[in-house]
Amino acid sequence: MEWETVIGLEIHAQLRTRSKIFSGSSTTYGSEPNTQASLIDLGYPGMLPVLNKEAVGMAVKLGLAVGAKIAERSVFARKNYFYPDLPKGYQISQYELPVVYEGSMDIELDDGTIKTVGVTRAHLEEDAGKSLHEGFETMTGIDLNRAGTPLLEIVSEPDLRSSSEAVAYMKKLHSLVRYLEICDGNMQEGSFRCDANVSVRPKGQEEFGTRTEIKNVNSFRFVEKAIDYEVERQIDVLESGGKIIQETRLFDPSKGETRSMRTKEEANDYRYFPDPDLLPLEIEQSFIDGVKADLPELPDEKRDRFMKDYGLKAYDAAVLTATREMADFYESVVKASGGDAKLAANWVMGDFSGFLNKDGVEINEAPVNAEGLAGLLKRIEDKTISGKIAKEVFEAMWAGEGDADAIIDKKGLKQITDASAIEPIIDEVMESNPQQLEQYRGGKDKLFGFFVGQVMKATKGKANPQQVNELLKKKLEG
Repeated sequence: MEWETVIGLEIHAQLRTRSKIFSGSSTTYGSEPNTQASLIDLGYPGMLPVLNKEAVGMAVKLGLAVGAKIAERSVFARKNYFYPDLPKGYQISQYELPVVYEGSMDIELDDGTIKTVGVTRAHLEEDAGKSLHEGFETMTGIDLNRAGTPLLEIVSEPDLRSSSEAVAYMKKLHSLVRYLEICDGNMQEGSFRCDANVSVRPKGQEEFGTRTEIKNVNSFRFVEKAIDYEVERQIDVLESGGKIIQETRLFDPSKGETRSMRTKEEANDYRYFPDPDLLPLEIEQSFIDGVKADLPELPDEKRDRFMKDYGLKAYDAAVLTATREMADFYESVVKASGGDAKLAANWVMGDFSGFLNKDGVEINEAPVNAEGLAGLLKRIEDKTISGKIAKEVFEAMWAGEGDADAIIDKKGLKQITDASAIEPIIDEVMESNPQQLEQYRGGKDKLFGFFVGQVMKATKGKANPQQVNELLKKKLEG
């Protein structure tokens, strides 16, 4: 039997507010356990929550970016469940009336086609605390610093049909929230994490199969592996005559498999009801207009502009606009160099990104800034140095040896462009390789590269390659 996979994702994005969603407690990551939980976060009697206006603005910003509707009136509800790291015994969330609903987002598939994925809703809620098991032999530690941290849960329609589509959607959303500066996207710290709802059904069947939820996956690679494993597991169960149980499962990265965590609750198990301590959230059009006016250029818009203004191919434009930091850095290099946009793209995507990855640093931490890289590109374009020598100069710049001009002067790396200096070297190379010269003139054209290499070696890579080619061709044919 041929099976079809159905996937829907619930993305939890931690909002970049300085304080929590219903209290003034700090949201700084990495503080000592239980030092950032106020009486409101702990649910002490008589402590009333106050909604963080900045969090609402961030939710609206995401809604506008995905073309969603913004609710004029939305309601906060209490989602009741009892975990040790949920001190109030309930989570304040939104259920029937979310702040954002009915949006969509386009993703590019592996074959280059574009697929539109529905965004069902995005609702505001508070995070729970964290249960700590490591370092304790007979007990569990509870850290409530995260309790009350603002989250935006972004729920997709079940439109995804493979793990690769799910990852493409997740990456697109990850890029978007960072462009909007509403979430730092740090997956290791839990700022951007995913619950994947997965089911399978016979190909052609309209009715959905029983789904399982894979909880709290915090990397693109793990999302792909978890979904692939779960799909195979469900197919094996069904083909052996079994039934899929609706449940919540966890992904074990070390084993590459999912395992049962608990039976999946239905909405009525949480006994949702409107929070009596919070008034309905009413958003005026003037507030929405203000947020809209503050929207940055979005990734798709920036990619299209890069293709139009800088003449970049779709792939290059997509790579350079994958993050707002990379796009801004590239544009700064182009403006500072005033030169070839394609050359700048090659260096930003190539050597610069390679060194970032090798050293594990962010763009704003790089020892070579946009102006520094632009200075190097100017020396390539005015033929002061060759592209090959430029790599040596860039490495020295990265090591902190100075700017491009200083390094070129200090190491004597200026390109030889004087024909009268290059011709004697060519003559010497030809005289030193009579056998290859005879073979070349006898029709073995591929030896031309050999002679070029010998000349460049003799000049320690300083000779202008274009001039070497032109002068060498004349000499060999003569």
